[in-house]
Amino acid sequence: MTHSLKLAFILDPLEGLKAYKDSSVAMMRAAVARGHTVWAIRREALAWREGVVVARSAPLTVRSDDHDWYAAGDAQVLPLAAFDAVLMRQDPPFDFEYVTATWLLERAVKAGVRVFNNPQAIRDHSEKIAITEFAQFTATTLVARDALDIHAFIDELGDVILKPLDGMGGSQIFRVRADDPNRNVIVETLTHEGSRTIMAQRYLPQIADGDKRVLIIGGEVVPYALARIPKAGETRGNLAAGGRGVAMPLTVREREIAEHLAPILWARGLLIVGLDVIGGHLTEVNVTSPTCMVEIAAQQGFDVAGLVIAKLEQACAE
Repeated sequence: MTHSLKLAFILDPLEGLKAYKDSSVAMMRAAVARGHTVWAIRREALAWREGVVVARSAPLTVRSDDHDWYAAGDAQVLPLAAFDAVLMRQDPPFDFEYVTATWLLERAVKAGVRVFNNPQAIRDHSEKIAITEFAQFTATTLVARDALDIHAFIDELGDVILKPLDGMGGSQIFRVRADDPNRNVIVETLTHEGSRTIMAQRYLPQIADGDKRVLIIGGEVVPYALARIPKAGETRGNLAAGGRGVAMPLTVREREIAEHLAPILWARGLLIVGLDVIGGHLTEVNVTSPTCMVEIAAQQGFDVAGLVIAKLEQACAE
């Protein structure tokens, strides 16, 4: 057991977190169970002055009751260096304010603060485009904004998925067939009349078996994936889009992909990574605030949140 750590979580508003399924809440509970203290920070509270990054921070009492899971103490402005580690767990959208937060957190890192996920790595990993680094594991994919290129891709493959590069939770994901009468307007809408780059991928019918979330924690592959299975008549497995989450052991292919990426991503300071895999094909590399820890723990008994804190303890001891 390491000494008691002081951990800060940069979070969305606490009152909006759904404690019964929220991975950040699970991590805070795991931290407290292991004797650590937790503090909450809102992203907009980050500030820099005279070389020091500070934030208004509130100590939390964390409870097991999902309906009354926390009590916040008096907030105080503290330098991030006052914490043993800072966890950036703000949900997207990954907009300019998100990027600004990574710049500020990067200043803190340069001053010796441990920030996970590493802010530069978060910024460098577009959750969609990150798969292009690992093309050997992906389905046929196009990243483009020119309608001619996108329509040629649709004609070539006949059945594709189109999605924006900044969406989350399955928002604005379209399945488009070559004979779809709405394909022109879909392409125009997603690309904002050709002014925004999007991703197109070969449609994978294995989505019916689930969009698998594979977690990598501190370079260690969690042995279970959460298959997010689409509801009837839906092509998106995302839980936010009504999908059903079923935890199951990794397939050989899923483990192969995850074991290849794990040391690479951990070397970049990415403590918590959520790979999306459909039919043995890597479709996304999620690094902002990957979730699905609670479902895996509940269904398979593997304490993902506890593993996160154990990895943090190791990192803070080094």
